[in-house]
Amino acid sequence: MIRIWLASLVTLLTVAAAPARATTLEQAMANPDWIGPPVERTWWSLDGRSVYYQLKQKGSSVRDLHRIDLGDGKDSLIDPAAMANSDGAEAVFDRNRQRAAFVRNGDVFLRDLGNGRLSQVTRTPQFEGSPQFSADGRALQYRSGSDWFVYDIAGAVNAPAALLRLEKDPQAKQPNDLERQQLRYFSTLRQLKADREARKAHADAFAKGDPSRVGLPFYLGDAVEIQGTSLSPNGRWLLVVTSPKGYDEGRHGKLQRFVTESGYEEQEEERTRVGRNLPAPQSLLLLDLQKHEQNALALDALPGIHDDPLKAIREENAKLKAERGGDEAKAETQAGKATADKDSKNGASKKTAAKNKAATEPETRAVRIVSRAEDGGGGGIAWNQDGSQLAIQIRAIDNKDRWIASVDLEHAKLRSEHRLTDPAWINWNFNDFGWSKDGRSLWYLSEESGYSQLYSKAPGGKARALTSGQFEVSAPTLSGDGRWFYLRANVQAPYSYDIYRVASGGGALERVTHFNAIDGFALSPDGKRLAVQHSSAYVPAQLAVVEVEGGAVRELTDTRTPQFKAIDWIAPQIVAVPSTHTKAPIYAKFYKARDFDAGKKHPIVIFVHGAGYLQNVHQGYPAYFREQMFHNLLAEEGYVVLDMDYRASEGYGRDWRTAIYRNMGHPELEDLIDGVHWLEKNAAGDPARVGIYGGSYGGFMSLMAMFRAPDVFKAGAALRPVTDWTQYNHEYTSNILNTPQDDPIAYERSSPIEFADGLKGSLLIAHGMIDDNVLFEDSVRLYQKLIELHKDDFELAGYPLERHGFVHPDSWLDEYKRIHRLFQSSLQ
Repeated sequence: MIRIWLASLVTLLTVAAAPARATTLEQAMANPDWIGPPVERTWWSLDGRSVYYQLKQKGSSVRDLHRIDLGDGKDSLIDPAAMANSDGAEAVFDRNRQRAAFVRNGDVFLRDLGNGRLSQVTRTPQFEGSPQFSADGRALQYRSGSDWFVYDIAGAVNAPAALLRLEKDPQAKQPNDLERQQLRYFSTLRQLKADREARKAHADAFAKGDPSRVGLPFYLGDAVEIQGTSLSPNGRWLLVVTSPKGYDEGRHGKLQRFVTESGYEEQEEERTRVGRNLPAPQSLLLLDLQKHEQNALALDALPGIHDDPLKAIREENAKLKAERGGDEAKAETQAGKATADKDSKNGASKKTAAKNKAATEPETRAVRIVSRAEDGGGGGIAWNQDGSQLAIQIRAIDNKDRWIASVDLEHAKLRSEHRLTDPAWINWNFNDFGWSKDGRSLWYLSEESGYSQLYSKAPGGKARALTSGQFEVSAPTLSGDGRWFYLRANVQAPYSYDIYRVASGGGALERVTHFNAIDGFALSPDGKRLAVQHSSAYVPAQLAVVEVEGGAVRELTDTRTPQFKAIDWIAPQIVAVPSTHTKAPIYAKFYKARDFDAGKKHPIVIFVHGAGYLQNVHQGYPAYFREQMFHNLLAEEGYVVLDMDYRASEGYGRDWRTAIYRNMGHPELEDLIDGVHWLEKNAAGDPARVGIYGGSYGGFMSLMAMFRAPDVFKAGAALRPVTDWTQYNHEYTSNILNTPQDDPIAYERSSPIEFADGLKGSLLIAHGMIDDNVLFEDSVRLYQKLIELHKDDFELAGYPLERHGFVHPDSWLDEYKRIHRLFQSSLQ
């Protein structure tokens, strides 16, 4: 009886001593509807009296459209009937701002801003997009697939701007010997041919001269595919982006689905792996719709287009391969010699040598047009408002150069306006560019100073920096009157984002907002207000209107649930961790318990964000909101937690971004270890009890930590990790590591599977089994490697119905229960 009483007393004391939890693990990993949805995709009504935004429905992935009347503040849900007269996002205006056009549900609409009348221009099952007004304002142009159409506003007539045919011109066919003989023999055949040609010449003349008819088709040949098109506002020119037809992009793997509605296993096609084949090169074709002429735009005017930036890297790899020697190198040498001997015997050695040289040392580098998929390939193409000027943004497939070129339209020639070159890789962000309102100068973003900044230049003239400093500028928006650029920047601190403006002619950078505006903004039609999506650590994106002059703020939404708002969360502290390898500090979020006891040692958890190039240390609502709640739980249990923006993270400039070039997993690991030492020195962290976890790139880094620093990290959870970079996609990986064919050194030093023998601690690997980003087989291959290495303390958890980003609460909970158990058993 005494023993039972004592046991009960111990239990009561233990419960009383345990810190009060803000929430439970079950709640943190539940469907986030209990938090409240963030405001998404905001835009203004065309009259500036209302603001639209989207909001996810509770219990569904469906997004509702809301409209807030700024007069009375009423928030209305747009039902199907009200949708018919609603304005769409990303509206475009004619030069006099008397009309506006937008796309809604894949159809084009036109609104008269004088009387408010809305006209539907298209109603088709196809998607129409990219609306723009003609230079004279009399027509509306839009794209459907690769085809452009012109809508005459007064006559309400639609017509194709040009007819493109992916075939050879039948009239260009030359008669063969037999056909020529037949015409020589028979006068009737000659007469029929002459009559046929006369009818065609008559029809062609009227097709060219009669504006009421559809123009003659352009025959682009049967060897190309169209990747994008762009029509000039004056209707004269059409730029066409092409790639080789039937280009082999490499082998696709097969993704296996085991849990299916059919009850049978099913397969779907995966992506290709890096370097299995380069992306299809693209070419530019300029069509003169008035003269009915077409001309290829040569790339020779681009500085550096004939360089070989990978030559030194290939030589470095060849040298190392020769130094290592061995049977493999000898076998490859012998195979190469045998191939050369065979080619020589066939009289083809010179041809083969030239072909091999072209494959490895290109005379003209292959390029692609910088574009967005939703633009139909047109994101890297910009016309000025009257269609007299064209600029194109071009990127080398080897990722080392980005050019902005203007086009001499009459002579069909490119002229380089700006070259951004980087020995590492050109950023996939900060590629915005366009024309000034008067059409006389270009504006663009560039990282040439080491930070993304805004520049302006007249074609052929000298560039001028409109912004400068050790901060990043993004999302530039030109005001309707052309006087101001509005943009997002982290001027105050790398983690603090606001909206600023700068005069389009240059001048001081003016701060417009004074709260975290990392989530997006929209400028009102009159240019006097901003609709800003803003957030904070525990407040998902909300909507406010800010007066440009004076900065007055009017809050419009609070979508959080009472349950979520009632919780007293632990506020993460943003700290600057000194680096042992760079002059700049490593910014991090630090979590500790409110009743933190500095007199005793605390177990450490390091969280590693994903995406590689992503910023998680900022003042806004994190993409990793579940992990943030998990960090609250860990802190309450006595852990100290650090969430670091290691080198390669966004927000800190070009050098921070490219620190991992050809060396992934090494600089970042140095930063994470610095974080451990900072916690030991500043937060009573116990260096003998250190855990690490993260997903995607964070999973990759968790593996590198466990394998390459096993004496520092005792337990790790690698979620959906890349284990071998040769298995990842081309677009991301080749930027940072080049290709496995050119740079095997970079892949060898950057892939966790190469270091798996270093594992000493406890490792959890968790992966969605239908992940079509980082493939599940990545984790399976590593699992087999660990088996063969006779490692003991590791496990693989597979989730049959999850892709890369988990969506099912059951999976989230199971995964984090495993992570929690791992840390409790290994670190507490």
